[in-house]
Amino acid sequence: MAQRKDIDGSTSVPTFYGKELRWQRERVGLSLEALVEGSFYGKSHLSDIERGERRMPLDPARHADQVLGTDGFFERRCEDVRKARRGPHAAYFEKALEAERRAESIELWSPSTFPGLLQTAPYARALVRAAHPQAVDEWVEEKVQARLARARLFEDDHATPEYWAILHESLLLDAIVPPGEMAAQLDQVVELAGRHRITPQIVPRKCGAYPLMAASIMVMTFPDAPPLVYTEASYSGDTIDDPALVKQYRRAYDRLRAVALSPETSLARIEAAAGDYRNGKQPDRLE
Repeated sequence: MAQRKDIDGSTSVPTFYGKELRWQRERVGLSLEALVEGSFYGKSHLSDIERGERRMPLDPARHADQVLGTDGFFERRCEDVRKARRGPHAAYFEKALEAERRAESIELWSPSTFPGLLQTAPYARALVRAAHPQAVDEWVEEKVQARLARARLFEDDHATPEYWAILHESLLLDAIVPPGEMAAQLDQVVELAGRHRITPQIVPRKCGAYPLMAASIMVMTFPDAPPLVYTEASYSGDTIDDPALVKQYRRAYDRLRAVALSPETSLARIEAAAGDYRNGKQPDRLE
């Protein structure tokens, strides 16, 4: 029998919280399966929380308090855990980052920039520098490298989620980096699609009104937890788990997918735009 690995609760707020959850569960003699019974969350989700690798959402915190008889301890402290910082990512993105790593599927709509998981270093650097013009170079580079590290999700030895990226045509036409770097950014999308890591679609510029025109969203589903939606603006973001609102966003995303070009046509369009930038041409607009 493998020896159980202890949890060092001193390393972070989430590990302290997780260690206490395990202690309380074992105090009353419950297995992971027994503790999650009656909730919408799976055994693996709870195990990750105990190891400090996932934050505890409010509903399972309340469920744990009820089952363990801990008088609201986990509910009162799950907000502190949620706010605890980990690394160079923005605080409002922490929950989405954690969820992204464990998602079974990721469906993303990005109307104004290429999504972080698809960005090359020059493209990411241009965005970070534009958002924080007075930041020192070392701080900018830390942000860029943290963003690039997220793309390990697409490595061959990783359990890659199904990743669907709907992009607006303007991303191909309105370059924010020099032509050579723009070609490399588009090549990155083509390469990931060629390895069957992502499915890109393009929403044409002249398609008229369409769903989610005013939003950038990421819809994530999981094998052991309810789905989440993440929405983001320039300096803020919000993770949504309300079932009715998540369902509304997912339906809107499905309608947006119907508006977009087919994956095959979209990929050909991205490849053509990359070739144009390499040859010093401005990509043609879809009419």
